[in-house]
Amino acid sequence: MRVFARADRGLLARAAVALVVAGSRYVATVAPVVRIELAHWRRSAGAISDPAVRALALGKLEHESFNAEAGAMLATLAPRAHRRDVVQAIVALQVLFDVLDGLTEQPLRDPLADGERLFTAFTDALRESPSSAGSDDGPQEDYLLELSRVAREALGRLPGAGSVIEAAAASAQRAAEAQIRMHAARALGVDQLREWAQAQADGTGLQWRELLAGAASSVLVVHALIAAAADARTTTAQSTRIADAYLSICVMLTLLDSLIDQEHDQRAGEAGYVSLYEDRELLAQTLPEIALRAAGQARELPSGAQHVMMLTGVVAYYASAPDARGELARPIVARLRPALAPLITPTLWFMRAWRLARRLGARKA
Repeated sequence: MRVFARADRGLLARAAVALVVAGSRYVATVAPVVRIELAHWRRSAGAISDPAVRALALGKLEHESFNAEAGAMLATLAPRAHRRDVVQAIVALQVLFDVLDGLTEQPLRDPLADGERLFTAFTDALRESPSSAGSDDGPQEDYLLELSRVAREALGRLPGAGSVIEAAAASAQRAAEAQIRMHAARALGVDQLREWAQAQADGTGLQWRELLAGAASSVLVVHALIAAAADARTTTAQSTRIADAYLSICVMLTLLDSLIDQEHDQRAGEAGYVSLYEDRELLAQTLPEIALRAAGQARELPSGAQHVMMLTGVVAYYASAPDARGELARPIVARLRPALAPLITPTLWFMRAWRLARRLGARKA
């Protein structure tokens, strides 16, 4: 099974060009803004009064800033005039999501209720009238609310914000609930997770495991919608299609991330998303099927070649990781790569060169 046929030569050529264009735009107009925004949030995190919370927030920025850097790649799809606002919204939202992920990983008295309360700052960022003002979320409250406010106001400055806000709010809510329930599984078991995901999967064409995986990283769906909001021509119907396509891309993201981390998770005694697949063959079959679904949805979007490029970029990022050569991940990744041929090949070259450049840069630093 292959996603791209010979008749897709035009699409493949446009996607390859889109990769080069996105790379040049990122270096010239996105990366400098990302660095400024991350530096601002490091200063803000450093002002958190509680030492433990401050350490968690700074640790997330130190070790997971790539999440914001990668999410900001979607800003290359936005018109240059609105690119700064797109980057500001994406970075603030991703930093907020990451710190909340860390806070809800900690033992909570009531994992579901306390997790929902904490994640209100995240879902409020996609609401016109925030509800979290005046809530008591402890020493991190000001930091969470500032992140939420900056993301909300930056999105509000974009000309197409009104067309994407409903889909963005729904995706943010689903991302929050998936994270909360996955973390709560340690205390409450998997049944509550399965029941929630089965209800959410109804009508989506996804099975519950895939819906859960897609929902867990649906902050990327929100990022894609923020980028779309930079275009005043974006319609509500288009925003729904973007959300559906990126939900499928997020399934790939979460499962591949969990797959390459599986050996580490097993050593640490942690359960990842791929552990929900008792049958490894089912996982190996699922990934190419979702790749086919995601590519079909992406190519039908406005500027479809650029969205196809984003899909192959996600896959190539994980397929190029050193841990993708591990005993558990290698055979599954090997079955996935031919499904995305031939576009995956130059994208893998790009990602490997990027990884090498980062390693050399880290050594010099």
